[in-house]
Amino acid sequence: MDFPPKKPPLLTYAFLLLFFISSFLLILAPSSSLNPLLFFPSTFQCNRSNSVESLQYSSGDALGFALEKAAMANKTVVITVINKAYADQGVRDDTTMLDVFLSGFWLGEDTRKLLDHLLLVAVDQTAYDRCRFQRLNCFKLETEGVDFGGEKLYMSEEFIKMMWKRTLFLLEVLKRGYSFIFTDTDVMWLRDPFPKLSKDETEDLQISTDHFNGNPWSQSNPINTGFYFVRSNNKTIALFDKWYSMKNNTAGQKEQDVLFNLIRAGIFRQLNLKVRFLNTLFFSGFCQKSSDFHQVSTVHANCCRTIVAKISDLRATLGDWKRFRKSTNASEIFWWTDHVGCKRSWKH
Repeated sequence: MDFPPKKPPLLTYAFLLLFFISSFLLILAPSSSLNPLLFFPSTFQCNRSNSVESLQYSSGDALGFALEKAAMANKTVVITVINKAYADQGVRDDTTMLDVFLSGFWLGEDTRKLLDHLLLVAVDQTAYDRCRFQRLNCFKLETEGVDFGGEKLYMSEEFIKMMWKRTLFLLEVLKRGYSFIFTDTDVMWLRDPFPKLSKDETEDLQISTDHFNGNPWSQSNPINTGFYFVRSNNKTIALFDKWYSMKNNTAGQKEQDVLFNLIRAGIFRQLNLKVRFLNTLFFSGFCQKSSDFHQVSTVHANCCRTIVAKISDLRATLGDWKRFRKSTNASEIFWWTDHVGCKRSWKH
């Protein structure tokens, strides 16, 4: 017995109608910036601009997406800047500065969770590719006509240019309402630093020092812009804006020296900024070592000139830390290995 053909269910018509509407929209809007079916930008790349005074981003706002992805619930991020010299191995190298930096997060106390909130800002394609390979939060920042890929020796012209580019980028982050810890990639994170930072929200900036003079409010402390925590507000935005505006009037000076001169000229008082200078007991470096393994949070390879020397001495520091962590003798006294490589780096 023959049965009459069944009619397609209403759901089939609904799917067909949706397909034709979607195809029509795709034809009308092939660009991802206009296409309602492609929500996220296809790349994380800045639009190039002729202006050196502002940063321009794609219509998809790659920076906004990267910050939102990396931020903690209170809109705080950890930011570092890398280039090819820090991210790629040389022919004779068996590791990179980036690898050593990430090792600290793996071996530190309560630091692994912070990788979710770390934003690596790559200033060249190799560094960006390396970051993506590590499956980290990455943002690519390029500058028209400038090669930031090779090693930038301390106080060289290219080193100074890169430091100013970094300052401009961080100003943009503040303007978007994000507070952040900025860390150089040659800072070893041995413990979560947040418990050692002040939770007083009236403190606008907490900045590391090369040599701590014992007074956290003394503006004579020699600052180091390789590690600091800054809260986003109108005062800190004004500080970074003023700081960056001095770029063309301070030839031959790195941004850290310019900020120190602004401090001496009374910029903190003028802007009513409350600034804490960090104790090297907790936030130490090669210039002034922490005397207590039980207290130290970070170790900065400051007072050092070359990447090779920094990597060598930071690896020794990491070895000291591992010995400390594995010790079962509560009364054992630990000492940091002498920074031989960094001391020699100044002789070449």
